[in-house]
Amino acid sequence: MQRYTDRADAGRKLAPLLSHLREEDVVVLGLPRGGVPVAFEVARELRAPFDVLLARTLTVPDQPGLAFGAVGERGVRINNDAVIQQTGLTYREMDDVENREWEDLIRRGQRFRKDHGRISLKGRIALIVDDGVATGATAQAACQVARAQGARRVVLAVPIVAADVAKRLTEYADDVVCAQKPVPHFAVAHGYRDFAPVSDDDVAALLDRARNGFVSSTVESGHSWVATSP
Repeated sequence: MQRYTDRADAGRKLAPLLSHLREEDVVVLGLPRGGVPVAFEVARELRAPFDVLLARTLTVPDQPGLAFGAVGERGVRINNDAVIQQTGLTYREMDDVENREWEDLIRRGQRFRKDHGRISLKGRIALIVDDGVATGATAQAACQVARAQGARRVVLAVPIVAADVAKRLTEYADDVVCAQKPVPHFAVAHGYRDFAPVSDDDVAALLDRARNGFVSSTVESGHSWVATSP
C-alpha cells in the first residue's frame, strides 16, 4: 500500500482520476474535517466550486457502529427503518440523538462558513471527497444527504478505501473513485506518513482560500465567489 505524504499530497494524486469532471457542473465537497484538505486540492485542480458537506450519522445508543439514520443541512433527515425496528428505538431515544447531532452540525456550519451560505447542489454533480473510508458509515450518510439536497449525480472520491467497502458504497453513489483499495479492516491513518488532526480553523481557512481563488458560484444566501487568481 502506497503511503501519502499528507492529505494535500493525497488530493493531488486523487485529482487526475477525476479530470473527466472538469467541464461538468460539479461542486467539490469535503467531509469535515479530514476530507477537506484532500477536497481542496481536487477542487483547485478541477477549478470547481468548493464547499463542505455537513452530514452526521445517527447511531444507536450504546452501539456506536450501528446507524439508524443521518441528518444534513437544510433539515435533511434520513431514517433506516430496518435498524429502528430491529433495535426497538423509541421516539425519545431517537430525538435525543438527533438533537445532539443537529447542535454539532449547526455549530460546525457557522464556524466553517462564517457569514457565507451553502452552495446549492440542486441539479448539479456532488463530488464528495474524504481522506479515506474504513467502515463507510459517514460516506454513506454523506451520499444520501447530497442526493436529498437535490444533486442529480453523486460521486464519491477517496484516496484510500477497503475494497469490500468501496463495492458496498456503489449502492449510494453513482460512481466511487478510489486511488487505492487495500484489504479490509485497515486504519485510514496507515495510508499517510503525516496524519495530523485537522482543526475547525484549518477547515475555515481552506474555505476562505477557495473563495479567493476559484470559479465564481452563486450560493444560497446570495453571496458569490469571485474569480481572482489560481
